[in-house]
Amino acid sequence: VDSIDTVVADKEYSSCQTLKGPSSGKDFTDFDKLKFKITTKGGGAEVNVAADRCGGDDSVGIVTDAASGKELARYSMPDAETVANIPTLKAKTGDAMPYFFAQDPDYLKLKQLVTQHLIDGSPAEGVATIEIAIETLKIAEHLTPILQDQLK
Repeated sequence: VDSIDTVVADKEYSSCQTLKGPSSGKDFTDFDKLKFKITTKGGGAEVNVAADRCGGDDSVGIVTDAASGKELARYSMPDAETVANIPTLKAKTGDAMPYFFAQDPDYLKLKQLVTQHLIDGSPAEGVATIEIAIETLKIAEHLTPILQDQLK
């Protein structure tokens, strides 16, 4: 949080809604689509983030060169093998939320890594530590009111 200089919401892409909870009747405000740019202090590194919670069960991360805009890397989830396995998972488990099928290999890998760590203490490579989780939540808590205000 301390290294964030600026955050700017893309107002054309983003959407923040307040809806009533179905059982509580209380208002809940959250982003269904969000795109923003963070610039850091000092070196002025820039990161652009876009998310659409209602846009399907896939996720794509794209790394581009800031100066040229050239795509340097692309990461997609789920891969073709996972997509091909979705009908099998649906037949086995029935009426689960669709994103569980797309994320099944990731959940399995996470469970295996954490279980192995509990058994023999081996590092759970690639699994966020509690410290990383706390720092991530601090950033989210910092950015949420700023972005909500920008989208009013």
